[in-house]
Amino acid sequence: MLRVETFNLGPLQTNAYLLRGEDDLKAVVIDPGMNPAALMRRVESLHVEAILLTHAHFDHIGGVEELRKAKGCPVYLHDLEAGWLTDPKHNGSAMWSDLGGPIRTDPADFSLAAGQTLNLIGNEFKVLHTPGHSPGSVSFLCGKDLFAGDVLFREGVGRTDLYGGRQGDLVDSIRLKLYKLPDDTVVYPGHGPRTKIGYEKANNPFVPAP
Repeated sequence: MLRVETFNLGPLQTNAYLLRGEDDLKAVVIDPGMNPAALMRRVESLHVEAILLTHAHFDHIGGVEELRKAKGCPVYLHDLEAGWLTDPKHNGSAMWSDLGGPIRTDPADFSLAAGQTLNLIGNEFKVLHTPGHSPGSVSFLCGKDLFAGDVLFREGVGRTDLYGGRQGDLVDSIRLKLYKLPDDTVVYPGHGPRTKIGYEKANNPFVPAP
């Protein structure tokens, strides 16, 4: 069982996800973004087992250090973006200084790799390496719930014009990995409303199903 709460954080309305299993007091947070006050209030009485990052762009990591220090929880990130948490140029915060200035956090505590399984809050999270939006982008699959970061949106896809982005990789990630999942898989994206794999295969104008 997985319960999901969504928090729209920061100037780009980035989706941060608070996940809980059967134990009400244990949680995982995916992509704690900028201005995380609402999220911080919600986790005040919870034990946060981990912070999972789909990738290390500034709008997805703005609340990492505040949450990590408050709850003493480890951060997980793909190795290809290991240096991005400390580098405002790579994480994009240097480019949009008007949105809050350079963002730097301590390095991740643990690295992620394709095919890895994380056992957290009584659930298994499978790590899918889904590059394209950024080289270290990953998606987390827990049962029929997919946390896709900025790879796949409802009738949209992530941009590929930022550092390390590649259009061909993004299309391959969606067609060869995400579209292979069951149609009823619920997609929780980094921005905007949730969707389903079957709906995107039928309606996404950027990556039609093969």
